[in-house]
Amino acid sequence: RTVREAVFLLALASANSAISMRVIEPMLPRLATDFGTSISGAASVITAYGIAGAISTLAYGPLGDRYGKLRVATFSLLAAGLASLACALAQDIGSLAVLRFVTALFASSSTALGMAYIGDRVPMAERQPVIARFIAGTITGQSLGPLVGGLFTDLLGWRGTLVFLGMVFVTVFGILLARTRTQWSEEIPRGSAGNPFTVHLRLLAFARVRYVLATAFADTFFFFGAYSFLGPFLTLKFDLSLTLIGLALAGFGVGGLLYTLTVGPLLRALGQRGLVTWGGALCFAFYAVATLSPAWQIAMPCTVGLGFSFFMLHNTIQTKATEMAPQARGAAVSIYSGFWSFGQAMGVAAMGLVIGFVDYTPAIIAFGCGFFLLGLWMRSNLHRLS
Repeated sequence: RTVREAVFLLALASANSAISMRVIEPMLPRLATDFGTSISGAASVITAYGIAGAISTLAYGPLGDRYGKLRVATFSLLAAGLASLACALAQDIGSLAVLRFVTALFASSSTALGMAYIGDRVPMAERQPVIARFIAGTITGQSLGPLVGGLFTDLLGWRGTLVFLGMVFVTVFGILLARTRTQWSEEIPRGSAGNPFTVHLRLLAFARVRYVLATAFADTFFFFGAYSFLGPFLTLKFDLSLTLIGLALAGFGVGGLLYTLTVGPLLRALGQRGLVTWGGALCFAFYAVATLSPAWQIAMPCTVGLGFSFFMLHNTIQTKATEMAPQARGAAVSIYSGFWSFGQAMGVAAMGLVIGFVDYTPAIIAFGCGFFLLGLWMRSNLHRLS
């Protein structure tokens, strides 16, 4: 019962962290206007958040292994809340990017440490469905993030939206502190000594770890490189309000939740090879339909499909990451999460460069094709990740 409660609360923390991560996407046109910059320039705020997430997760794993995963996740949320409140004081796009960078340094701990916590407590044979249910929290946040970003920016402005997020971070910190504090002492491994961060170098010596990390990077590079610019594309093509853009992008989370409800039957019917193959193919198809359709309403079911197909690949990689180094699971999952975040940051940056030379439609479709090719590669190389 205590494990189930801890997993639920970590999922709740991950949900808020995911809202924070995705809240900026529908804001991009407003930020570009308010700060007198291009949408690509405003997207630097997303890139900064992703880079910080990649850096910070490298620390959280070893710290979680040393001091306890629940303890580290709890206090990092307090720091994330204070940093998010400070974002409302930004005077230009550069200072906002810096403050979002600081927010992400602390906001990303709960997802990586939650996965490692599950890896410690749940046998491998039962783990993929449990991880899928755990990431329902992250998916819910990813679903609400664009909607919160669009709706609250229309109602409160982007500054008020970031203040609201900061207050939620502090509230979740209080809940975790109250409900999990009695478990903290149970998590601390006895006899830990030495520099905990050197474990990353030791992990990279294993070929299996390197393959998982490269796959994690490509996973988010291609998918979020395209998805982060889908909102601005719809704004420019159809002149929609930020609320409608946020509602459309929220379909990603709905699709992810549908995946968590069907992961068991899908695994039995398709196996992991079938999951990654169909996930890549469907993702490519939905990106093509969303960008080529003459009606904006088509984008809504497409984003649902994009969320579902993304997690067909992503959940498979997550499961491999929790077992790629069981002797240092927290550090292993943290370095995986770092590559995941870095892939997203670099994908957004790369797409920002690409659309400086070509139109949104071929650029988004090309990144979707890259995701499809990744799925085909994984089908033939899953043994390298195990």
